[in-house]
Amino acid sequence: GKVRFIGFTGHKHPDIHRRMLAQGFPWDAVQMPLNVLDAHYASFEREIVPLCQEQGIAVLGMKTNAGGHLNDTNMGISPEEALRYAMSLPVATVISGMDSLEVLRKNIAVAEGFVALSDDDRASLLLRSAPHADDGVAEPFKSSRKFEGTEGRKANGYPLNA
Repeated sequence: GKVRFIGFTGHKHPDIHRRMLAQGFPWDAVQMPLNVLDAHYASFEREIVPLCQEQGIAVLGMKTNAGGHLNDTNMGISPEEALRYAMSLPVATVISGMDSLEVLRKNIAVAEGFVALSDDDRASLLLRSAPHADDGVAEPFKSSRKFEGTEGRKANGYPLNA
């Protein structure tokens, strides 16, 4: 087979992406969590997206709904608003998890009617999300060991059974 594009992904901490980008490899794409909560805690949006732009690397946004955890808070941000937030960032594409035909239809509607957020709309979403996001609890893929695989646990000296 042939490889046309090469990239990497991760969702633990921007520092890991920064180290990968510093290697001098000519990456084509980098996938990372980009959502309204990310802006407040270990932010890929603030720390990694600008580096990718400087290097001409395509940004792929994932976890637009914070891995489903956006629904666990009382901030009143709909999945459609969250998707629109991520789509308004300087991304090549956004990857959205969908578990039903209804969610697929809603995502298609957002994409078909997409208009980038205004500065005021963006500020409103960030203000509403800030009280729920500064400790990373709503983004457990960043703030906990729950998503660490065996090799990652070994490499970081984490217990294998925690």
